[in-house]
Amino acid sequence: MPADRWDAPAPCEGWVARDVVAHMVEWMPSLLDPAGVAMPPGPSAADDPAGAWHHIADWLQSLLDDPEVAGTSFDRPPLGEMTVAQAIDTVMLGDVVVHTWDIARATGLDESLDPDLVHEMYVGMLPMDEMLRTSGHYGPKVDVPDDADEQTKLIAFTGRRP
Repeated sequence: MPADRWDAPAPCEGWVARDVVAHMVEWMPSLLDPAGVAMPPGPSAADDPAGAWHHIADWLQSLLDDPEVAGTSFDRPPLGEMTVAQAIDTVMLGDVVVHTWDIARATGLDESLDPDLVHEMYVGMLPMDEMLRTSGHYGPKVDVPDDADEQTKLIAFTGRRP
């Protein structure tokens, strides 16, 4: 991707594409702090957003590849008790799916998301609607036609304009 696209406005109010990457690479490791795992230093999202993303993706994969670490259980209020693998599979993956769309929208890249991941995330989020809204992580749902595809419904559910 051309370097100038990292500074394109993202759908997240007040953010550019590089800010979306910074959010993910700074927030995700902190989620796992109670599990006693720490990400080794790597590139900063401000200087090298793609490098920062590859660094955290490689680190997360290394956690999943180690059965002992992946199975480490920890408590993360308000989410509750979970293993490292569960945190990556549920909480982090959901963030990656939506923010992949944010970055694609900001930079003019293909916005198509994996339909299976979209379905899993959308169906999983519907019962948590009230909790997600009150958390402040999502804005109000955006209205879309009933016959909209599931990706459009997911993006609208998270308060973004598809």
